[in-house]
Amino acid sequence: MHFTSEQRLEDGVLEREFTLGEIPGTLWTPEPPGSAAPLPLVLMAHNNGLPKADPRLVARARYTAARGYAVAGIDAAGCGDRPRTAAAEQARADLRRAMRAGEPVDEIFESLIGPMVENAVPEWLSTLDALLELPGIGGPVGYSGGWTALGIRLAVVEPRIVAAGFFAGGYVPRAQREEARQVTIPLLFLLQWDDEGNPRQRALDLFDAFGSEEKTLHANLGGHTGTPWFELEDGGRFLDRHLKPARPV
Repeated sequence: MHFTSEQRLEDGVLEREFTLGEIPGTLWTPEPPGSAAPLPLVLMAHNNGLPKADPRLVARARYTAARGYAVAGIDAAGCGDRPRTAAAEQARADLRRAMRAGEPVDEIFESLIGPMVENAVPEWLSTLDALLELPGIGGPVGYSGGWTALGIRLAVVEPRIVAAGFFAGGYVPRAQREEARQVTIPLLFLLQWDDEGNPRQRALDLFDAFGSEEKTLHANLGGHTGTPWFELEDGGRFLDRHLKPARPV
């Protein structure tokens, strides 16, 4: 892992850009650290070609880092400025055409999102390995992000992830809907009740499928990008419960 830039932000967060092979990423940490103890780590993933510098993603990352976490995001293959495959670009074109025509889009989403998950998982695991080798970062590890399909796969294959916050705002391929039954870590699942791009019943069925004994659903009125700010605060408390050691009473 090679750090390429460093910036101290006004909210007391240190933002560092890095590369890991071909993977570009950003690491946010409290500056200075609140204690000598290693920081727990939160992986903050995104999808649909968004860059890691998307303002909403950065705001969430900075808020979480200021609470005492190391937070990392990467541009997975096909996201941000990274090259996109011809197959993915064709699927996106087919998706736009089908949506304009009011045609079914599930199979197009399958052909687009499924391969993206498969390609992203190894890169996220390599990034996780490199991050946990850095001084001052020791875990435990949580996942927080709008890319629920990726989070499901990571929660199944990576035992170092002990809690996850998912946003029910994107398409989850059939493979990950089946894998949801294998997810047993504590979950916080956010649902926008009027999300125009995510059928409500499908999101509720996915929540029901998770195998976790501790899982919480927060539903709010509004469209895809209308998640209330207080959910970020609740998400922070969820991470605190599961990623920070209990303090003696």
